[in-house]
Amino acid sequence: MSTYKAPLADLRFALYDVLGVEKQFAELGYAEASRDIVDAVLDEAARFTEAVLAPLNAIGDQIGCKFDKDTGDVTAPPGFKQAFDQFVEGGWTGLTNAPEFGGQGMPEVLGAALTEMVDAANLAWGNFPMLSHGAIEALNRYGEDWQKEAFLRPLVEGRWTGTMCLTEPHAGTDLGLLKTRAEPNGDGSHSITGTKIFITCGEHDLAPNIVHLVLARLPDAPPGPKGISLFVTPKFKVGKDGAMGERNALRCGSIEHKMGIHGSVTCVMNFDGAQGWLVGEAHKGLQAMFVMMNSARLGVGLQGLGLSERAYQNALHYARERLQTRSLSGPKFPDKPADPIIVHPDVRRMLLSIKSLVEGGRLLSLHAYSQLDAAHHATDAAVREQADTLVGFLTPIAKACQTEWSIENTYNALQCFGGHGYIAEHGMEQLARDARITTLYEGTTGIQSLDLIGRKTAVSQGAGLKLFLGMVDAFVKQHEGDAALAEFVGPLQAKAAEWAQLTTGILQRAAKNPEELGAASTDYLFYSGYVVLAYWWARSVAAANASSQSAAFKQAKLETARFYFARILPRTLAHKAAIEAGAEPLMAMDAERFGD
Repeated sequence: MSTYKAPLADLRFALYDVLGVEKQFAELGYAEASRDIVDAVLDEAARFTEAVLAPLNAIGDQIGCKFDKDTGDVTAPPGFKQAFDQFVEGGWTGLTNAPEFGGQGMPEVLGAALTEMVDAANLAWGNFPMLSHGAIEALNRYGEDWQKEAFLRPLVEGRWTGTMCLTEPHAGTDLGLLKTRAEPNGDGSHSITGTKIFITCGEHDLAPNIVHLVLARLPDAPPGPKGISLFVTPKFKVGKDGAMGERNALRCGSIEHKMGIHGSVTCVMNFDGAQGWLVGEAHKGLQAMFVMMNSARLGVGLQGLGLSERAYQNALHYARERLQTRSLSGPKFPDKPADPIIVHPDVRRMLLSIKSLVEGGRLLSLHAYSQLDAAHHATDAAVREQADTLVGFLTPIAKACQTEWSIENTYNALQCFGGHGYIAEHGMEQLARDARITTLYEGTTGIQSLDLIGRKTAVSQGAGLKLFLGMVDAFVKQHEGDAALAEFVGPLQAKAAEWAQLTTGILQRAAKNPEELGAASTDYLFYSGYVVLAYWWARSVAAANASSQSAAFKQAKLETARFYFARILPRTLAHKAAIEAGAEPLMAMDAERFGD
């Protein structure tokens, strides 16, 4: 069975030394987020995830969720409800939410650190609170006052959980095709009828009520995405006074049998005239949906990060203990019958690949969440707008790259175990299976790629890219005379310039042929992700040099950064070549010529 220990040292380094969150918290008015309090939150989160959640990970995978076809009820794996009760009792569900609704009002970036630990310890269990977070965001932004009291407060307090009900059998990414209907009842409520699929945590026994946020069409809805509205539709009816009433006309029709995350239930949800209440304006449901979706996308990026961290820890431990053959340059442990496999270059390649992507990716995600804090709480409107633009730009990169890297990282970690990684005993194959879903739900990698090159670059005229390149330029100017950083500053500056040129080239070609955006999108996303991490690795070395960290910690950061620049950043060369090949090699073949 795999084990987990929260990476508190690197989390604190990222938060305090690199991102400087103490200064940001003071500027944004987070009076309660002192270093003592933040450290206490991190320590307690580590204790809970290591002692309570991590031991349930294998149990959830082996036993899974149980569906009663006669009642439509779902039972979570053993221990999941008790863990959720402890999570609620500890106040974790409201960590970053507004105090007026029962939350603690702590920064989003601290919530991200908690989420990484939760997902590393038990990804399947972590889906239950993650889906509630998206529902909370949408209700907080668009809900009426009574809806906030009746639905938002119980979600924040953890008494109820939430879901997003978007996808239908015939309408996945293209939500404009959805058919679920919402008929007015005459009392301000609506009757919701339709079927939704792939609903994470749509039915379970962790909480007495589940708040479904459902996309549906009103009778006068125009066709396409402009005719979609959002409705809050609870498992048990809720009055405007917040009192829970009779069972609503909805139920789980079946649960999916999946490759991974067996402890997280994925439901087909049938709505048969269920009572729902309009959230926000009629026909403006996609606005609220994107609030939920963007929150979930950053959260799924953290899922990829957490899985990678856990996989790394176990692979590293195994590589230090497993004795196999001798080092190519002679015995390193002559007192042992063979050397531990960590002496071998290829094992080190795999371990350093994971380490560099995890520690660089942690900064990518935490920085994005810190921009969420600025977007919500900065006093200067211009600062809020810039932060919102930047987090919008970083979201598809954080979601897609972190999850695709989690597949690579869990594969490499499993590979370090050899045949022992393929069997269930060590828990590595579960991490590899669990990682696969992260590239699919809340928008596939392809969707993230199109979002980045389309809405976040072409439509916005590169607003987010310009802000990030501005960060790179400021860092380069600050350290252009620093000999200790010269090996990173020059290559980073060159990659930033190439990134800008590559973007301009794509947009110019797309002006003549729109297919160029789609053809370049995935390679452009990964190119962007690797350059973003190059920036954070350069920042990490600079921060480590200026910190009170130990000499060993600083040296590890330096050597990992060197590995990243030498062995990972060159992947951009292949992505650049693919981008510049253009759309023609992809679009030339007629569909019939692909084969029978």
